[in-house]
Amino acid sequence: MTQETSRGIRGPGLFLAQFLDEAAPFDRLDTLAGWAAEKGYCGVQLPSGDARCMDLTLAAESQTYCDELKGTCEAAGVEITELSAHIQGQLVAVHPACNELFDTFAPKALQGDPKARTEWAVEQMHLVARASERLGLTSAAAFSGALLWPFLYPWPQRPPGLVDEGFAELTKRWRPILDRFDEAGVDLCFELHPGEDLHDGATFERFLDGVDHHPRAKILYDPSHLLLQQLDYLGFIDRYHDRIGMFHVKDAEFRPDARSGVYGGYQDWIDRPGRFRSLGDGQIDFKTIFSKLTQYGYDGWAVLEWECCLKEATQGAVEGADFIKSHLIQRAEKAFDDFAGGESSPARNRLLLGLDAAN
Repeated sequence: MTQETSRGIRGPGLFLAQFLDEAAPFDRLDTLAGWAAEKGYCGVQLPSGDARCMDLTLAAESQTYCDELKGTCEAAGVEITELSAHIQGQLVAVHPACNELFDTFAPKALQGDPKARTEWAVEQMHLVARASERLGLTSAAAFSGALLWPFLYPWPQRPPGLVDEGFAELTKRWRPILDRFDEAGVDLCFELHPGEDLHDGATFERFLDGVDHHPRAKILYDPSHLLLQQLDYLGFIDRYHDRIGMFHVKDAEFRPDARSGVYGGYQDWIDRPGRFRSLGDGQIDFKTIFSKLTQYGYDGWAVLEWECCLKEATQGAVEGADFIKSHLIQRAEKAFDDFAGGESSPARNRLLLGLDAAN
């Protein structure tokens, strides 16, 4: 399948993480990629740490293997859009309160050893940089991890310097990783996400300051997480468009009531005021999002990340491909009123302004 437009935003792409399963066709990259193509997708985003999709270590070491990966996807009718390293990025920084929960993301041999787990996660990020380079990709996705999330709400009062110390350590861990991505010519795009120390514009700005505004530190723009935090997700594009390197097309809705609001009251997803929805079923203004991203020159992929507590995944995927296609904009190559213009020159412009007229 060919992509819908050669200019502007590319797509539709599909993030495969939520579709991987033990049953065919979801248990292997070749069959899952073919399934995605049949549903209308022309790109797939690969979770780099899932062996059903790829061997990350081998991809970092072998150009032949990377060529085979690309060939497998192309034969199925799609291309690889980016690699996701959300899980590995999460483990770069973990607060002790979350050790037990996040240990499940690490190899069994490392569970119970936070230091070894962090070292493994950092090395994984280096592998993602090398694998992305071999695959000819220009962006990769990750979470930032979190040292400060338990202190999100300022009660009890945070001691002075706590947040500064947390970000100093976070940036210390990520700066060498960003340098490695720079060597590979790949942008590292952080998904701003609750549960991560980088979860909104303010935290991303603090992070940028700590890594000296590193050119490879970018944003994976996912409006659903911004809506659920009650941010201005459209104004966010105006403010941070030069740092947006990836785009997850995911819908959400926020329905506060007399019982709970942004914090959700510890309820399950289906009962929370803020919840993710399949594309077109939520409140996100995607028409304006696609317009703004096109206006600012974003020419990366529009990738569906399906998460919905109501609709079945296959239905969401089928509808999502058509939804993204209907929002793609082929960027204008000339101004609409060019037909009415005349020739221009400095002399003619001065004449029109009356600056060279005889007095």
